[in-house]
Amino acid sequence: MYINVPAKLATKPAVILAQTKYNTLSEQYGFITIFPSTTNDFNCWDVASAKSLIHEGGGDTQGLSNMVKYTIQKYGADTSKIFVTGTSSGGMMTNVLAATYPDLYAAGSAYSGVAAGCLAGSPGASPISADPTCANGNVRKTQEEWVAQVKAMYPEWTGSYPRMQTWHGTADNLVFYPNLAEQIKEWSGIYGVTFSKNNTNTPQSAYTQIVYGDGTKLVAYSAQGVGHTVPVHETVDLAWFGIQ
Repeated sequence: MYINVPAKLATKPAVILAQTKYNTLSEQYGFITIFPSTTNDFNCWDVASAKSLIHEGGGDTQGLSNMVKYTIQKYGADTSKIFVTGTSSGGMMTNVLAATYPDLYAAGSAYSGVAAGCLAGSPGASPISADPTCANGNVRKTQEEWVAQVKAMYPEWTGSYPRMQTWHGTADNLVFYPNLAEQIKEWSGIYGVTFSKNNTNTPQSAYTQIVYGDGTKLVAYSAQGVGHTVPVHETVDLAWFGIQ
């Protein structure tokens, strides 16, 4: 793993587990960024196996979370400011980490990913190895089924789950657009919130912000005409994380 620790580190800094470009903003705001990578399955994270879809199961979810725990201990990070974000495979992992380690992460921002558990049982998680049903947008479940799947990833957990922000392009032809609706279904069920409103041209032209509840637990972004992947909106993510 690669850790970026800014020259001017904040007291009890925030930590972002990311697969995106945060170094410049890290220097500005004083947070630590962890940039993990994997050489397995065509450089894609394991979001399919039983060991990765359970808390402390020994899979990639545990390995990534151990990186975060190490960083917290080494740098005295603020445990209430631990965040995760990623794109494509990283977006999938963001959802899975929110489900398997809700005790560790405060919020997530997932780009062009799938719901936690969508790839469960697939022989792999990359475009080469995976059962394509999930990526093609054909894994459809009821809200109750998605909620049960999330809760099964950490059966002992009775606390709250990380706040979630999720992004998807309508023209995505690799991880198809219906996966946005399944993510929304999953997390709105976890939080017990319902649709409130759409804000068009937010945060930019052709994007629609989809707000659930009061907008503090779940917000989605639909990017009209955007393919795979939605460009990362770092400043929007940082605002979601409360880093400003």
